Amino acid sequence: MKTNIWLSILALFFLLTNGWAQNNPWFEDFQAAKAQAGKTGKYILLNFSGSDWCIWCKRLSNEVFVKDDFFQYANDNLILAVADFPRQNNQSAEIKAQNEALLKKYNIRGFPTVLILDPEGNLVFQTGYRQGGADAYVSHVKAIIEQHLAQND
Repeated sequence: MKTNIWLSILALFFLLTNGWAQNNPWFEDFQAAKAQAGKTGKYILLNFSGSDWCIWCKRLSNEVFVKDDFFQYANDNLILAVADFPRQNNQSAEIKAQNEALLKKYNIRGFPTVLILDPEGNLVFQTGYRQGGADAYVSHVKAIIEQHLAQND
């Protein structure tokens, strides 16, 4: 009986954590995102955000990044990474240091800034918040990647 309870608890834990991972496909660890991009050949969308204080970051997230249309495109075509700079939420020292290094490396001056990187992590394009919602944003990202691919053929 006790074994069945523990197996049920473990199964529930697996389902909950697996579901969370599927609903939150954003890498916080940039090196892990870059490695995944290298394996899959997908471009990286790197979002520099102030998730708990930046109004335009919140708008971008609410209007684009949480929408099914965006996730459907991203799932097939992108590796999603975030470099977050919260004021109230805690982050590990490693993530803070990584995000500061990324901020300096890409010379980020404001939030939100969204970078499109090729599968090797090279900068392709810099963008940010755009009006029009998820469909328009997906079209924007598709055009950037298509143009980059055309230039490199």
